[in-house]
Amino acid sequence: MSSLKKINEVRRTVLSVLTKNIGTSTTTPKGKPLNRDEVKRILIVRPNHRLGNQLLMTPLIQEVQQTFPNCKIDLFVKGFVAPILFKNYDNIDQILRLPKKPFKELGTYMQGWLKIRSKRYDIAINVTNGSSSGRLLTKFSRATYKFYGDNMTDTHFSATDYMHIAKRPVCSLRDCLSMLGVSLTDREIPSLDLKLSSSEITEGKKLLNNLIADKEAKTICLFTFATGTKCYTEAWWNEFYEKLKAAYPHFNVIEILPVENISKIGFKEPSFYSKDVREMAAVMANTDAFIGADSGIMHLASSAKVPTFGLFSVTSTEMYEPYNNGSRALNTNELSIDEMIAIIDKVLSAK
Repeated sequence: MSSLKKINEVRRTVLSVLTKNIGTSTTTPKGKPLNRDEVKRILIVRPNHRLGNQLLMTPLIQEVQQTFPNCKIDLFVKGFVAPILFKNYDNIDQILRLPKKPFKELGTYMQGWLKIRSKRYDIAINVTNGSSSGRLLTKFSRATYKFYGDNMTDTHFSATDYMHIAKRPVCSLRDCLSMLGVSLTDREIPSLDLKLSSSEITEGKKLLNNLIADKEAKTICLFTFATGTKCYTEAWWNEFYEKLKAAYPHFNVIEILPVENISKIGFKEPSFYSKDVREMAAVMANTDAFIGADSGIMHLASSAKVPTFGLFSVTSTEMYEPYNNGSRALNTNELSIDEMIAIIDKVLSAK
């Protein structure tokens, strides 16, 4: 492990201890109830650079837009992918960014923190309760109401919604708003949404048609890579692939490749490689099912509204499972490949 990584781990540990009790969600400043029509500026804080973690904010952003349609939203994030992911969210005004590697750009990192003081906000929302820097930044902001993602008191929310990393911030926001006289608990929680435009989807269809042989047949999209222990072996993927092909001999199969340009099935099927995440999503949006391990690309597929089957073996399905359009988490520790294909078949048969 590099010295910078060691320092970063120590930094996270120290910050976690120091900030665990910082901030209690402000629900009644000066005893004044919240007037939704008066909410004009909202800050959403998620200082993380990973593709998946930023996509997992999209349900909360949609919830804020639906609840406060006249407001403008600023995002406080890390890295440079956010402007690409949220380009079609009309209510987003500014995207305030911290550098991905703060110790290499310490001056820029400090300037990022100072930017959060440049505006006044009606509401500041820390997306993840366990984020030390998120809690600090929310505390540091000049907001009338500050929501830290605290444990909820409202019993209307199911355990499934409460545990999921994309749904929980929505539940937490609703809980805080309910104490201010704003009741939203009966509304369905939004799904992940990249908000692909019709022109992007049309272009994705063209790119997909360049890959597949049968333009009338359904198409299954595979993503065979993932990071660390989430990545399945070539032996596992080849067994899965052979059984999938046997089950769907008349389907097209394509593979979306990671930036590392790796295929765990040895490039046996037509593959699509791009560093443009919106282009990747547009191709996937034109397929009938996505199958891949828990990863940022899995969440990208979910945000493109394709039925998504996430393969889980080490991470929590309750926290990260895809949940829209028939999507399912498949626990490979509990299900055989044949059982997984049977679950996938129910969704494909219904399309």
